[in-house]
Amino acid sequence: MSGIRVLVVEDEPIAAAAHAAYIGRLDGFTLAGSAPDGQSALRLMTEFAAAGEPVELVLLDMNLPDLHGLDIARRMRAAGFLADIIAITAVRDLAIVRGAVATGVVQYLIKPFTFATFEDKLSKYRLFRDQLASSATAAAGAVTSQSDVDQAFASLRTPSELPLPKGLSAGTLESVQSFLASRTGAVSASEVMDALGMSRVTARRYLEYLADAGIVSRTARYGAPGRPENEYRLSRPAS
Repeated sequence: MSGIRVLVVEDEPIAAAAHAAYIGRLDGFTLAGSAPDGQSALRLMTEFAAAGEPVELVLLDMNLPDLHGLDIARRMRAAGFLADIIAITAVRDLAIVRGAVATGVVQYLIKPFTFATFEDKLSKYRLFRDQLASSATAAAGAVTSQSDVDQAFASLRTPSELPLPKGLSAGTLESVQSFLASRTGAVSASEVMDALGMSRVTARRYLEYLADAGIVSRTARYGAPGRPENEYRLSRPAS
C-alpha cells in the first residue's frame, strides 16, 4: 500500500532498523530507504526524485559521521528538496532546537523514545498533511482560511506543548485526552464528568480547549430533549 514516503537517516544500525520497523507498523507511511550519513541521504533523495518517487518525509538524526543534521537540512533546501523533516536526536541543546525550527523541521523526537511516542508524532504529522490537503482541495489549490491553517498546525502539537488557560492543569488535560483515546465513539462533557469525577463545567472547559487546539473534533449531539449537547472525539488521520 502506498503512503507518505519516508527516508530514515541514522548512523546507528540498531536505531535505523528500529525506526524502519516502526514505519512499517504505521498506516499511511512507506519506507523509501535508509541512509547512514548525510551524503548518502542527499544522494538517495536525488535518485528518488529522478525516478519520480520523491521522498516526502525525512527522519533525520542530528549527529551523523559526516554532516550535522542542520547542514543536511540546509543542503536539502538549497537543492530544492521540499520533504518535511522530523529531527531525531539525543541532543537537548536549545540552540540546536532553534536551528532545527529555522530549517523547517516540523517535529522533534528526543532519544530514547518508545513506539507509542513515535506513533503519536507521525500520526500528528499525517493529520497535519491531511488537513492541509483537504483544505486545498476544497479551495481548488488554496488554503481556505486562517482557521484551516491554524487547525492544521495545531495537529502537530501535543497538549503539553500548548499554553494552558488559567484553571486548567496539564495532568487533568492528559487524563481527559486518555479517556477520549480509550473510546471508539464521541463523548459528551457529561460522560467525561462521570468518568473522571469532575464537574460538567470543568469537563466542558477541557474539551473545548482541546477542540479549539484542533486535537479533538466537536459536533452537536441531537436526540435528547432540550438544547443539543456537543460531543467530542479525538481527531485521527483517515485510514
